[in-house]
Amino acid sequence: MQDKLTIRWLFGAGFALGLVGLSGCATGSGSLGSLEATLGLPSVTASVTVGADGDGRSLREALPGVTLPAFPSGGQSETRASGSDQAKSQAAPLVLAQADGFSHLGPHDESPVHPAAPPPPVEQAVEPPAQATAPPPQAEPPVESTGEPAKGENYDPFAKADGSADGMEEYDPWEPFNVRMFQFNRKLDEWIVKPVATVYDGIVPDGAEQGLMNIFHNMRTVPRLLNNLFQGKFKGAGIEFGRFLLNTSFGLGGYFDFAKEAYGIETPDEDFGQTLATYKTKPGPYLVVPILGSYTVRDVSGFVVDLVLDPFNILLFPFVDINGWPQVVTNGDTVTFAQIGIRAGYMTNERAINIETTFEGVEGTVVDLYGAVRNAYLQKRARAIRE
Repeated sequence: MQDKLTIRWLFGAGFALGLVGLSGCATGSGSLGSLEATLGLPSVTASVTVGADGDGRSLREALPGVTLPAFPSGGQSETRASGSDQAKSQAAPLVLAQADGFSHLGPHDESPVHPAAPPPPVEQAVEPPAQATAPPPQAEPPVESTGEPAKGENYDPFAKADGSADGMEEYDPWEPFNVRMFQFNRKLDEWIVKPVATVYDGIVPDGAEQGLMNIFHNMRTVPRLLNNLFQGKFKGAGIEFGRFLLNTSFGLGGYFDFAKEAYGIETPDEDFGQTLATYKTKPGPYLVVPILGSYTVRDVSGFVVDLVLDPFNILLFPFVDINGWPQVVTNGDTVTFAQIGIRAGYMTNERAINIETTFEGVEGTVVDLYGAVRNAYLQKRARAIRE
């Protein structure tokens, strides 16, 4: 009887040592905690130490296929009784059990071993997952006004919402009169100027038309030169003088723009209206002059001064008789016909060069043709003043 008891103790001790050795091979000799497992043998309890070995593996990794419930990380081991103390063992034992009812260490007994309920999970403040909800519709940012009208069927390419033309105010207190003069000039162009220019364009070659335009431009060199001096643009005055010499001599009286074609010498045209603007003179009201077209009060004044500054109008064909002033032609009728003929020739030649540039091309696309022409003129003048 005592021999059987000794054998049973030896068998139990050997089994426990084997289990400890197996866990030692699996976990290494690092810092160990204690784990208690109820085996599938009746009335046998084993205390197993587990921990992380040198390569960082744990018992979960060392025993594949074995389900281990969570256990406390403390270093103390507890012994749980099996068999009659099954109620206690269900409180917190850690059971090595496989899902199919067999442990990899041996078969279970006939009564299935129920794993102990895992300890209650520690409540952690877990933020609820962000719900994938569509963001609330955001109001579209207000569209910043660019000062330009919306393009539509009646889009006016020259119109501006702020009532200005490139920095120049569209001051038009005489609009009723200007509209009538605008209509008059349109009819004059439609009935007389354009038909004559069309016939003229069919007879005179394009090269000759441009040559005559160059002659007219060369004749007005003196007013442009003086206005450069008035504005302090001495370089521009020098360029005007050099162009006059080159074009009059090598350009056959200005028929060819020799200075531009041969040397690329050119400069913006300056008039007395721009000179007045340089000295901060306000443009004044917009004004439509019969036959001559669009102006401002400042530009009309400058136009008159430019006529006086032109030696052609003072010495050759003086349109004003000044006592004691030298004159080349003294006969009044000759001067009158010469002045009218030159003006008519200049207007016809210029209209022939721009024969395709008519109001009919934009009349159907603008709301107000008069306002569009006014705005275009003011923009052109503002640009010329800046230059």
